[in-house]
Amino acid sequence: MKLSRLYSNKSKIFGPIEFNSGLNVVLAEIRLAKNNDKDTHNLGKTTLGRMIDFCFLAGRDKNFFLFKQESIFEDFIFFLEVELADSTYLTIRRGVREHTRICFKKHLAAHQDLTELADSDWDHFNLSFDRARDLLDGILDWRAVSPWDFRKGLGYHLRSQEDYQDIFQLRRFSIGKHKDWKPYVAHILGFNHKPILDYYSKLDELEGKRGIAQTVQTELGGSVDDLSKIEGLLQLKGKDADKKQQLLDAFDFRQQDRDLTDKLVEDINTRIAELNNRRYSLNQARRKIVESLQEDQILFKPDQAEKLFNEVGILFSGQIKKDFSQLIAFNKAITDERRVYLKEELSDIEGELQVIAEELDSLNKHRSGVLSFLGSTDVFDKYKQVTDDLVRLKADISMLEKQRGFLGRLQELRKEIRSLTDSCVKLQSDIETDVEFQNTNKSSLFSLIRLYFSEIVEGVLAHKGLLSVSPNEKGHLEFRAEILDDQGKSTSADLGHTYRKLLCIAFDLAVLRAHLPDRFPHFVYHDGVFESLDDRKKANLLNVIRQYSDFGVQAVITLIDSDMPPQVDLKVPVFSADEIVLRLHDEGEDGRLFRMKSW
Repeated sequence: MKLSRLYSNKSKIFGPIEFNSGLNVVLAEIRLAKNNDKDTHNLGKTTLGRMIDFCFLAGRDKNFFLFKQESIFEDFIFFLEVELADSTYLTIRRGVREHTRICFKKHLAAHQDLTELADSDWDHFNLSFDRARDLLDGILDWRAVSPWDFRKGLGYHLRSQEDYQDIFQLRRFSIGKHKDWKPYVAHILGFNHKPILDYYSKLDELEGKRGIAQTVQTELGGSVDDLSKIEGLLQLKGKDADKKQQLLDAFDFRQQDRDLTDKLVEDINTRIAELNNRRYSLNQARRKIVESLQEDQILFKPDQAEKLFNEVGILFSGQIKKDFSQLIAFNKAITDERRVYLKEELSDIEGELQVIAEELDSLNKHRSGVLSFLGSTDVFDKYKQVTDDLVRLKADISMLEKQRGFLGRLQELRKEIRSLTDSCVKLQSDIETDVEFQNTNKSSLFSLIRLYFSEIVEGVLAHKGLLSVSPNEKGHLEFRAEILDDQGKSTSADLGHTYRKLLCIAFDLAVLRAHLPDRFPHFVYHDGVFESLDDRKKANLLNVIRQYSDFGVQAVITLIDSDMPPQVDLKVPVFSADEIVLRLHDEGEDGRLFRMKSW
């Protein structure tokens, strides 16, 4: 598919532009000296690409000039004629005021003017926007971009200045995720897009499941996380609740009294005795440790001993004093280490005593309550207490059942997370296998594109270019385009804007050439194509573009006259009159794309 004609219902303001099947030049001439140093001239060479995008049913953007200045453009209707793969033509009609109402007309001859065509003569008149997109996708039949529609990769065929920042990631994808563009780029480069799409889908699903699992875990809190234990507690508490319900139904608390008596004797008193015995043992151990810490002092002082021995006339040599000092130092080191261990043991004992004290306090309160119940002679007091116990049991059961639900959901989520993780690992392996195959297969589409890319870069810069695709450690594809030096090593030349733009152009042309046999768009629009290049590289790039036009690629390039490539022959202009499809200039309104005052 190629561009054929772009025009409007107001030809005196927006005149018709007829495209060639090969090279198309939009030339902006700066005739006024005061404009020579300006970076932008607002003549319309960049706007032309946006108008083509608008006619290809771009979505409404409030910042797009047609809508931002809708009062100026509301009466405009634009027509884009394109050549289809079967050499027939399609005209797309889209107005500004009714930009969501689209018309289509197929015809055999090129360069038609359908501005006056009756409503009934359109093949499809005033289709809704979504329906029109679907229908246009079918008419264009760009099978090579399937399963995406025609809009997905259109930006790679309409490169504005803002789209030269990254070879692979267009400006429109800069605020999105890698899944929005990487599978598509991989696909047009010849890689299997399906495992890549599935991988991103599974990762999103996995992230969602993990988020839900975290929420469920938070809801569960620090409570029991063992389903078997919860089931056991439910069984025991359910049995207790049944017993208490039977007591209430029978209004007979003798069995309750016996059970509480047994529980008091067998459980509570026994546990209290055990804890008191343990507390006694711990207190004894604590006392001994405290005494040991106080006794671990060396009271012998060599200096005082020396003075005493001198007074009684006993010879006390320096060597004996030295031996005592070393012995004291040795004993002190041992004592210090022992004190560390004793303090640690003392800390553990005091911690356990604290826990025992808290448990004894709880048990004593429980025993007091049981004794109070047993000592009560009022059957209604007992009825009330049993009722309270039953309410607490039911509340516990309700909480446990809620926890069981959370745990069941959590276990199911963990199972799904494991399954998704396994799927991601499998897809990662599939991606790596396909990338290795496409890289090593000399006849693959990617190998062909890589070869064309290198030839273009070498033809312009006299250095080879390298296009590479490889998965990173997380399984995501990484795309790289580099310029190589004479030793085949990557250089930093591709970091500058000018060289990055060249790599974008080389990438677009290489992909188009490789897809020439396919149902694929065969045109490309490059804005400011020669900007910032030296004359030699301009000439080289123009030769490459002309060569690719001869191959069948329709190239639409824009430039200002100061960026014009050098003339090889002074008698022959750089561009022929047929190649220049639009000439703009800064001498008044007639030189602009829209021949009207600036808005």
